Amino acid sequence: MCRYLSKYALVFLFLALSGLIFLLHNIHTVENWNCHTISALYQLQSRIQSSFVGVNLPTFHHNRTFCAHLGQKPFPEDELEERYLLDSIAWPVPPPGSRPAALRQTSDPVHSLFAILPVKGQREWHLGDELEALVQMHDFQGRPKHYGGDFLLARLHSPELGAGVAGKVLDHRNGFYSAVFPLVWEGSAQVEITLVHSSEAVAVLRRLREERPDRVFFKSLFRLGFLSETTMCNMCLPSDQQPLCNYTDLYTGEPWYCYKPKMLSCDTRINHAKGGYLKHLVSNKEALLFQSGVNIKVHIHASGPDRIHVLPPRKELEVENSSVNPEPSKLATSGYFYEDSWRPLSGVAMRQFNESSAVTYCLKNKVIHMYGDSTVRQWFEYLVALVPGLKEFNLHSPKNVGPFMAVDSSHNILLKYRCHGPPIRFSTVQASELRYVSNELDGLSGGPDTVVVLSIWAHFSTFPVEVYIRRLRHIRRSLVRLLDRAPGTVIVIRSGNLQALDQEVSLFNSDWFSLQLDEVLRSMFKGLDVLLVDAWQMSLAHSLPHALHPPQVIVKNMVDMLLSHVCPEKTK
Repeated sequence: MCRYLSKYALVFLFLALSGLIFLLHNIHTVENWNCHTISALYQLQSRIQSSFVGVNLPTFHHNRTFCAHLGQKPFPEDELEERYLLDSIAWPVPPPGSRPAALRQTSDPVHSLFAILPVKGQREWHLGDELEALVQMHDFQGRPKHYGGDFLLARLHSPELGAGVAGKVLDHRNGFYSAVFPLVWEGSAQVEITLVHSSEAVAVLRRLREERPDRVFFKSLFRLGFLSETTMCNMCLPSDQQPLCNYTDLYTGEPWYCYKPKMLSCDTRINHAKGGYLKHLVSNKEALLFQSGVNIKVHIHASGPDRIHVLPPRKELEVENSSVNPEPSKLATSGYFYEDSWRPLSGVAMRQFNESSAVTYCLKNKVIHMYGDSTVRQWFEYLVALVPGLKEFNLHSPKNVGPFMAVDSSHNILLKYRCHGPPIRFSTVQASELRYVSNELDGLSGGPDTVVVLSIWAHFSTFPVEVYIRRLRHIRRSLVRLLDRAPGTVIVIRSGNLQALDQEVSLFNSDWFSLQLDEVLRSMFKGLDVLLVDAWQMSLAHSLPHALHPPQVIVKNMVDMLLSHVCPEKTK
């Protein structure tokens, strides 16, 4: 009896295996069957091909630009603007044939020097003057450099006064640089010049930006019942690797692709996530250009005094006859810190919102929409922590991802945050929550009681600048439409900021990438009825270390500026 049962069991096992092989060879038909009928057959295979294991990195072509296409071809007028913007941020390159053979021939902050220049032969400075320092770059052998392209930061500060202002750096393209500062407070002021990256390092970063937009990769999980697969996604993918799922936005034309799962259809995508960072992007020789404490964010010493004492303003007659009249507009200085408080030089009359009651009074009967990356989510978190009446509503959203919402029903305040659409390097965003900012703006009614806050920059650093220009162009058009249909809508844009850098961060999120995007952002929204909160100059002017998410004192000043714009002080 048992012997017969054993024979039947072998036959049954053979039939089951044959059925499984048949199903695997006819998967397209199976996809249309009831999911629960087949899920048991694939459950073991699904476990082996785990959701987040085996995301195969494609083979890339390193000797040519990776993305031949990054979306729709722009209209002629857009192409003209794009060319102008790219020309405006063009960075000096080392002369042909001057590429160094070794680290010793590159810019060295230790051997480089700066000197404060006297004003008309006098070493006396007054409030309202400009201070100029001359920087000369040398290589690691102590020899002067004869071409430009180094990325320098300049700051004038006074630790005793809690004061600081950003300087403007001018590249003379011969190894010399001028750092110019407005003198906006009386008393002690100290010059600080920092080499962020050598010109040779910038050349590497430029190459990575143009040729390796894949160096941050993304992934999506596809699921149907118990069957799941994970594939790689990005703004552009080599189409010769395998079939693609096209998730290009129907309204904006913003491109996004994922490799099609082998056993599932494209409409089974359930989420989006950062996949990781590619390694071995630079050669061993190039890696020497990115060393913390050696040539990344290292101070340059002065050849003489690095401090001055700023005297009270010159007499009116002297100022009129002087050829060194203060012209802060030439420096494009947006403001400065004094006693740890930001003081804008134009635009907004800054108020201090130290009490939660003042914030509540300002935001009463208002809806605040915040869109963008985690640097504006920081503002949402700051306001929720500051104002007891703002209670966060549990939307069961993933931590640090969103969307988030806080409500003060007593004062009719609604505060909302939503991240921008791909590329977004958050842990996991549900596919249904992936929204492009311009589409969200087109859905707003707007009006004087509506405040829109945008911060979109940090996740675009790995892509060619044209990608960022296109994204801002769509947002700008939506803002123009919003202001046309609802005049009085308050629009606030937060710029990018400096951050802590080491070798790895530099290759993906260098301040040089952020600076280029920041200059594009300022140009594209110039002339529009929006307030720019200058996070770049705030993070440069303050004494605290640079951080992607600035410390609380800087965030407070940013939010105070937002609130000062929303609720300007009434003139007597």
